[in-house]
Amino acid sequence: MYKRRGSLGLIQYRLKEIREMANVAWLGLGVMGYPMAGHLKVRGGNSVVVYNRSPAKAEPWCAKFGGKTAATPAEAARDCDAVFACVGNDDDVRSITMGPAGAFAAMRPGAVFIDHTTTSANVARELAAAASQHGLHFLDCPVSGGQAGAEAGSLTVMAGGDVTAFAHAEPLIKSYARSIRRMGPAGADRCVVVGRHQVSRSRPRSPDRSRPPRACTGR
Repeated sequence: MYKRRGSLGLIQYRLKEIREMANVAWLGLGVMGYPMAGHLKVRGGNSVVVYNRSPAKAEPWCAKFGGKTAATPAEAARDCDAVFACVGNDDDVRSITMGPAGAFAAMRPGAVFIDHTTTSANVARELAAAASQHGLHFLDCPVSGGQAGAEAGSLTVMAGGDVTAFAHAEPLIKSYARSIRRMGPAGADRCVVVGRHQVSRSRPRSPDRSRPPRACTGR
């Protein structure tokens, strides 16, 4: 039985447990999420429950990596200390987090939601506020490195969220990332990604430097 704690104390206690329990969920098994979740299970040695909108992708993942499947985001997230997502767009992230079947409704108070989806800064801030209302932390984490980086476990991760949540989620993220950096509050990292893309598009190219800029995307 846990002693009664204030909201901040409970969040800090749950964050401390992440390293010890490592009960996590992964939502979205696309070309990025599939290998990233695999590294979280194999390299990280974590207990992983996966959810995918199409069960046809979740079942072979479990056969390969030895995790478990769930029928809904809420089922996957139940009693987890950290929940990861890598889906398609703003609306997809909303659909897996909000409502009675969404992850936020089932996560333990003080748990951390880590979103690797390529979304807008506005959605990152919106979901960070919604997570806070549930007593949760939200880390907004776009990635760079593409499918090859996801498969090799060598992605670059730019995180937006509070310092305490980042410090405790970082060891988990390291199972599939070579470089991880906190850029500020939720949404701040999205502005950095957009800025890099704009600089890349405006920078003149010489004939012998025609390689396209690396994409910051995760699906």
